[in-house]
Amino acid sequence: MIGLLRGLSAKLSPQPAPEPVSLDVAGQKIMLRFRRNPKAKRMVLRLSPKGDGLVMTLPKRVGLAEALRFAQTSSAWIEKTLGRQPQRQVLKDGSELLLRGSPHKVRFSGGRRGVVSIEDGLITIPGDPAHAERRLRDALKKQALTELTSATKRYATQMNVSFSKITVRDQKSRWGSCAASGALSYSWRLILAPPEVLDYVAAHEVAHRREMNHGPKFWRLVLSHCPHSKSATQWLKKHGREVHRNL
Repeated sequence: MIGLLRGLSAKLSPQPAPEPVSLDVAGQKIMLRFRRNPKAKRMVLRLSPKGDGLVMTLPKRVGLAEALRFAQTSSAWIEKTLGRQPQRQVLKDGSELLLRGSPHKVRFSGGRRGVVSIEDGLITIPGDPAHAERRLRDALKKQALTELTSATKRYATQMNVSFSKITVRDQKSRWGSCAASGALSYSWRLILAPPEVLDYVAAHEVAHRREMNHGPKFWRLVLSHCPHSKSATQWLKKHGREVHRNL
């Protein structure tokens, strides 16, 4: 009897997610990763939030063979969706990069290690060119954290709310988020957008400390403190893909 119960339990329990596989989509190798969700009723295929392939959510008893058949029937959607993704632009000497909504030229100055400088539409990166992209990204993340912290504190005071901490990450699917714990997270790429866009996203996330939804009260709160919300959201819709092309 015990053996029978164990066998039944193993049969009903969800299988572990299959190992990632490589798909050939229009001659391009794409990594497909799987995640198991016992509550899922059907298979769901999405782009990876990190922008490095695809993620498929599987119900508890769907196996690899069935998942691959689903991926094959979705090949037209995969090809079309990947085709709409912005092609990442490699940073090099003379590249043009958006910063605070304005195009800036990138210059590799070489020489000894120094600090990244930004002046008069020119971003100067000293040191070994092989490390230029990482050094610029680090400098921009630091600047983004400074400006987002300032905007967040200002709106928190205006809206009479508190928050626990602020972090900046490279979020692909959203510009900011607010956890129930009071932790706020932002995309560091907001530093590439115009200042009013960064300002709006801070107002948006801080407002969630009062209203954890997108209902009428939430939008009244945002608009009463950030009148340029509409133009900021329009900018993100129009230029968001461009912001993700670099670095």
